[in-house]
Amino acid sequence: MSWKTAISGYKNYLLLERSLSKNTVDGYIRDVKKFCDFFSNKIPQKMYNSIDSDDFQGFLSFLHDEKISARSQSRAISSIKSFYKYLLLEKLISSNPSELIETPKIGRKLPEFLTIEEIDELIAAIDRSKPDGERNVAIIEVLYGCGLRVSELINLSISEIYWDEGFVRIIGKGDKQRLVPLGSVATKHLKIYLETIRNKHKKIESGCEDIVFLNKLGNKISRVMIFKIIKNLTSKSGIKKTVSPHTLRHSFATHLVEGGADLRAVQEMLGHESITTTEVYTHLDRNYLRQTILDHHPLERK
Repeated sequence: MSWKTAISGYKNYLLLERSLSKNTVDGYIRDVKKFCDFFSNKIPQKMYNSIDSDDFQGFLSFLHDEKISARSQSRAISSIKSFYKYLLLEKLISSNPSELIETPKIGRKLPEFLTIEEIDELIAAIDRSKPDGERNVAIIEVLYGCGLRVSELINLSISEIYWDEGFVRIIGKGDKQRLVPLGSVATKHLKIYLETIRNKHKKIESGCEDIVFLNKLGNKISRVMIFKIIKNLTSKSGIKKTVSPHTLRHSFATHLVEGGADLRAVQEMLGHESITTTEVYTHLDRNYLRQTILDHHPLERK
């Protein structure tokens, strides 16, 4: 079986059996193709089933020489290990030469976040006299108020908003569903947008009838457009930080933790599989850690 066929089968495995998102799958495949190109360009060429641990070390040296960051190297190694697990599962190899590869140690990067004042400045920079103004206010309020990923925001459905209960159903990574509380501010601006802007669209494209956020042509708003909206608002408001849709998600989690929210509850609202992913937010507020010790350590309670 050729490299191309093996990679194609691996892609289908990620999409169908592991139910990973398209963006995640694209990242895995990009790393594996780089691995494939490295060995395909060698003389003689090497197939995936003839690569040994020494070959892996050669590839890692190549990544290092290319000035690839430790974080990107770690992601590439993770992708390749996943690829070889697939090959073993499909009995395309008899042993897994990637098992002994060690990933470079990387420090956990603390996420950038905005203060509450900066969130207000971002919203204040929106020109609400324009038709897309109310839509953009609703976008920011929902991203920040619900802690959504950008992919979750653009796929948000009207039918999944439970107004009376104050929740919205989110389809997250791997098609996993979760219920996220919809606060009063986000509710208010969502209703304004839906009732005064979206309901007045002259034409809504087929398949987008239930989608919340639309562009001026009646199509589902794109990821790129969300990034552009936030980039323009950041510039207008004079905020010097690098701000993306994910920054608002980080801000949501940070402000909850700073306010004393239970970490398990924050994990559930963010849709994190592991609590360790959520724990990064405790490092952003030393007072939170100090108070946790004071409240719960037995010596402190004495």
